[in-house]
Amino acid sequence: MPQPIRNKKNHRREPLSEHAYRELKTRNFENELIIGEQYMEHEFADLLEMSRTPVREALIQLSRERLVEVRPRHGMRIKPVSLEDMGEICQVLTSLESTAATLAAGKKLSKRETALLREAVAEMDSALKQEDMVSWAEADERFHRVLVELSGNKRLIESVQTFVDQSHRFRMLTLRLRPKPLDSNRDHQAVLEAIEKDDVKAARNQHREHRERSGQMLISLVKEHGLSHV
Repeated sequence: MPQPIRNKKNHRREPLSEHAYRELKTRNFENELIIGEQYMEHEFADLLEMSRTPVREALIQLSRERLVEVRPRHGMRIKPVSLEDMGEICQVLTSLESTAATLAAGKKLSKRETALLREAVAEMDSALKQEDMVSWAEADERFHRVLVELSGNKRLIESVQTFVDQSHRFRMLTLRLRPKPLDSNRDHQAVLEAIEKDDVKAARNQHREHRERSGQMLISLVKEHGLSHV
């Protein structure tokens, strides 16, 4: 099991169930929890130094997001994501984020709002010049998150985040396997320009094409390197 939390001072103001949810989700993303491994509820309670009730609530939420599989009286299992799962997730994200780009372009966003997207693109360009793929990935993720948030559709925002979370391990594993993402940066710039021009059709088409290319590349990398389950 991972090491217990030693300093909980910064988390006292949030509900324990929310803290448990965030902590377990983070440890899952950082591969501290073994994929396919089965854990008992009391193990996480001991790990997080709290009672089982908030841990149980956190596990239920993670189960809804399909990150874990809860087994009554048998604890829970860290769910692997298969190649087939990843293909479906890419298809869904392509559709949902294209809709988000459409909605954002149709809202006539303020300069302050589009500046958030422009800053993310600038940081992506800067990261590539420094060959810092971790910073590039963070800026890329921020661009997509801001774009979806600017759609203003709360249900769409929640749905996208769920699928992004499910694809996290695949994205991180392929980050250093992919070619230098120059085309991806150009795609983001094209989407941004379409949104600034309030061009709904161009924003939708540019983003759909970007997502389709990105998904195809990710699946190809997964197949090439034998990452059938993560």
